[in-house]
Amino acid sequence: MELTIENVEKLLEEQVRPSLALHSGDIQVVELTDGILKVRLLGQCSGCPSAALTMEELVNGELKEVFPQLKKAVLVTGVSDELIAQARELMKHR
Repeated sequence: MELTIENVEKLLEEQVRPSLALHSGDIQVVELTDGILKVRLLGQCSGCPSAALTMEELVNGELKEVFPQLKKAVLVTGVSDELIAQARELMKHR
C-alpha cells in the first residue's frame, strides 16, 4: 500500500484508535515527510508514562506491517498550537 497521509489515517482509524480509545486516548497525524511520520498522542495518552511503549509496540508495529517503506513514526511532544489557542480562549472568559 502506498504511504500517504490518507492511507495512514485509514489504518490508524481501523487498527490504532480503537485501542487508544479504550484508555480515553487518540492519535493525531502531524506530518509525513520523507518516510517519517510525526504523530501526537491525545487525551489520556498524552504525557502517559507508557507513551513510548505505545508508539513502539502499537503505532510503529501496525504501521510498519502495512507500510514497510515507513522509516519510523515519531512521537511529537509538547503543546500544540491548537491547544494553546484553546487555552487562550478559556482564559479570556475568566
